[in-house]
Amino acid sequence: MRYRELGKTGLLVSEIGLGAEWLERHTAEEVAEVIHHCEDAGINILDCWMSEPNVRSNIGAAIRGRRDKWIIQGHLGSTWQNGQYVRTRQMDLVKAAFQDLLDRLGTDYIDLGMIHFVDEEAEFHRIMDGEFFAYAAWLKKQGVIRHIGMSTHNPAVARLAAECGKIEMILFSINPAFDMLPASEDMNEYFKETYDASLGGINPERAALYQICEQNGVGITVMKGFAGGRLFQAKTSPFGVALTPVQCIHYALTRPAVASILVGYDTTKHVDDAVAYETASEEEKDYASVLAHAPAHAYYGQCTYCGHCAPCPMGIDIAMVNKLYDLALMQREVPATVKAHYHGLSANGKDCISCRNCEERCPFGVPVAERMEKAETLFS
Repeated sequence: MRYRELGKTGLLVSEIGLGAEWLERHTAEEVAEVIHHCEDAGINILDCWMSEPNVRSNIGAAIRGRRDKWIIQGHLGSTWQNGQYVRTRQMDLVKAAFQDLLDRLGTDYIDLGMIHFVDEEAEFHRIMDGEFFAYAAWLKKQGVIRHIGMSTHNPAVARLAAECGKIEMILFSINPAFDMLPASEDMNEYFKETYDASLGGINPERAALYQICEQNGVGITVMKGFAGGRLFQAKTSPFGVALTPVQCIHYALTRPAVASILVGYDTTKHVDDAVAYETASEEEKDYASVLAHAPAHAYYGQCTYCGHCAPCPMGIDIAMVNKLYDLALMQREVPATVKAHYHGLSANGKDCISCRNCEERCPFGVPVAERMEKAETLFS
């Protein structure tokens, strides 16, 4: 298992994580089996947004005596009322539900205290300016939560979070289909049966979000990486072709600022299927060729940092140069940190000999040599 830094939190998280939602439909024994199998595979981060009491207790029982092996994302604002999940901002209910989470998980702290499910910009401002965030900040001061995060499906809200200076990491929905869609305050927009055929490539707002998170040191953990499984069948995939779990995982992990993709598991085999990413070949990870030749929504002309351009005879990490170039273009002036990162590379745009072998390998027709020249001009 490989591990990545989660923004500036100082936490090293497994790049494959556990999204525990599916565990709601399992017995305590089955939950323990899956969690222990994840642990054996090197997975060390789990997200528990669910408020249902039994699943919280079952997870707590499974990690008893091994709490220190897990980085837990626990949510503020997810409550259990009258036998069902309710998202709320009513503070007495929020506090009671969070204490219930601590009690049932058998822990006195949560590593990542997540402000739960904020998809409206107006609500973001109400939360950040009101007693909800004040409560989260108090919990952090007390050491009950170590870092403050936020979960959202809306890139406009995620950008506000990444730029506000108070949110340390974001749980965000990322997959090739969602990345084509513009920001929306209606989560159902991301789960439509069909998408507008005119859509193509990564939505600029989402591309900008990932760059901003990377620039600001705001780490991302990924939910909805498989689009509810719709990407696994050609008839339900908006591209008209099927992707594999390994390809979807690779797509998410090649987005800037992403540290971990949280996958749901019903069985230990599901864990093995996801962890297979760690030993997969480049051919097995290759989402780019599939998307480039799909009958709909190709990403032509856009660098997705997929790495097909490698190897460069001059040793240039082309994907990294492109990431830094795209990040710099978003700013009025090139940030000193980005410039330093570029010049700190062992080889960069100035070393490009315009052989264009990389362009022959690029599935999306990106003019790599031209971008290397532009990057060198910009950073010089």
